[in-house]
Amino acid sequence: MLTEDPPLPAAFRLRPDASLSFHHDGKVLLGGAPYRLMRLNERAVPVVDGWLKGKPIGERRSFGLLARRLVQAGMMHPLPPDDGPRPSVTVVVPVRDRAEQLARCLAGLGGGHGVVVVDDGSLNPEAVEEVVRAAGARLVRRAVNGGPAAARNTGLAHTVTEVVAFVDSDCVPRPGWIEALLPHFADPAVAAVAPRITADGSKRGALAGYEAERSALDMGPRESIVRPGAAVPYVPSAALLVRRAAVGRGFDESMRVGEDVDLVWRLAADGHHIRYDPRSTVAHHHRTQPRQWFAQRIQYGTSAAPLANRHPDTLPAASMAGWSAAAWGLAMARKPFAGAALTAATTALLARKLSPWCDQPWTMAVRLSAGGTLLAGEQIGRTLTRTWWPLALPLAAALPRLRPPLAAAALLPPILEHRRTRPHTRLLPWTAIRLADDIAYSIGVWKGCLHQRTTAPLRPKLWWFSPDGITPPRPPRTPVTNGKMRA
Repeated sequence: MLTEDPPLPAAFRLRPDASLSFHHDGKVLLGGAPYRLMRLNERAVPVVDGWLKGKPIGERRSFGLLARRLVQAGMMHPLPPDDGPRPSVTVVVPVRDRAEQLARCLAGLGGGHGVVVVDDGSLNPEAVEEVVRAAGARLVRRAVNGGPAAARNTGLAHTVTEVVAFVDSDCVPRPGWIEALLPHFADPAVAAVAPRITADGSKRGALAGYEAERSALDMGPRESIVRPGAAVPYVPSAALLVRRAAVGRGFDESMRVGEDVDLVWRLAADGHHIRYDPRSTVAHHHRTQPRQWFAQRIQYGTSAAPLANRHPDTLPAASMAGWSAAAWGLAMARKPFAGAALTAATTALLARKLSPWCDQPWTMAVRLSAGGTLLAGEQIGRTLTRTWWPLALPLAAALPRLRPPLAAAALLPPILEHRRTRPHTRLLPWTAIRLADDIAYSIGVWKGCLHQRTTAPLRPKLWWFSPDGITPPRPPRTPVTNGKMRA
C-alpha cells in the first residue's frame, strides 16, 4: 500500500484533459472527474503554463507533487518519455479450449516477450498443447477449471518479471501494443496500465455493428486515471499490464465474474495509480450470436452485487445531485414549472459560489447546471431500463398517467446516445439492441442481489453538496468483465 503519492517523475510531461479550463489569469482551474475547482498560488501559475507549452515537470519536489495532484484530479494526463528504460515483461494467456482463437492470439503476440499459457481444465487439452508448442510458448496446466481469476493467478505464480501482461485468448493483439504502454511504469505510483479494447472487425450484422461501436469492454477514446468516480472507473482484464510487486495475491479466485474490476478497485484503494491509455489498442473477438450475447450480458450483471459488497458506495444504481433528481421527479409528476424553478434556484446558488473564482460565473453556472440536469435525466432513464424496470412496469400498469413519462424516460437515453455518438448502426436497431443490453444486465443484477442478499446495486446515491461545491461526479459506467472461461 502506498502511504502517500510520490512526485511525478521529473522527465514526464503533461497533457490537459478536454474538460480543463482556466480562470482568473490562470489561478483557478475547473475540470477533471469528478468536475472540481482547484486554486493555484502565484508561483504555481507560470509552472503550469510551462507544462501546457510542453516543458517537462522538472526536478523540484513541489513541482512533481503539484503535477501528481493535477493527474490525480483528472485535470491533466502524464506523458512519460519514450527513451527511458523498459521493464521486463511476461505475457500470461488463460484459456479453456478455443484452440483456434488461442492460435490467433499467440500469433499476434509475436516473439518479443515470454509467454505463459495457462490451460484452465480444457476438455481437449491436446489441441491447446499443440497450439502452444507451435507458438514456442510455455504451457501450464490446471487439473480443475477454476475460472479466469484462478487461471491468471496460476500464470502470475509462474512469472518473475517486473511487469505481467494478462491477455485473454480471444484477443487479437497487434505488434507494439505492450511497448506503447510500458513507459507508464516509469512512474513508481503506477500499478497497472490498460489499452483500449476494440472489435476485431471479423463479424457483420446489426449486433456486430453495435458491439464494434459500443462494446462493454471498450472504455472509449479518452485517456484517464482509473478509479471509482473517474471518467474511466474501471478497466477489463481482456488486456492489462500490471506491476507484479503491486498486485500481491492477484485476483480474487472466489469471483467468477467481476474479478478484474475488484482488482483495479483494490489497487486504487491501496493508493496505486491505474492508467487507461487508448493510444494502444487490442482487438477482441466479441460475441455476436444473440443468445450467447444476451447470456453474457446477464452474467455481467451478476457481478454488481458482489462488487457492491466488497466496495461499498462505489456501485449505486444511479449517482447524481439530489436537486437534479428532485427537479426530474417534479417534472414526471406533471409539475414542470416547479422543477424548472428548483433548477433555476440551484443555478443561482452555484453562480454565487463560483463568482469569486470564475470569470463568467453565471455563464459557467448555467452550463454546469443545465448539463448536470440533462445528464441526470438521461441517467434516470437509463436506470429505469438498466435496473428498475421490474419496479417501473407495475407502476406503469397501475397508474396510466405515468406511462408516457416512463416510456419517454426509457426511450430517450438510447436515442440521445445515438445522436451524440453517430454510430453506423441505424437508430431503430440501435435502440432495440441498447434496450436489450440494459434488460439483460438488469436480470443479472437482480439475480446477483438475491444470491448475495443485498440491495446496494438497486439503490440510488444522491448527494446535495459536493466536496468542492461544483457539480456532481460523472455517472458510474457499469462494471462488466470478460467472463469467458466458464465451466
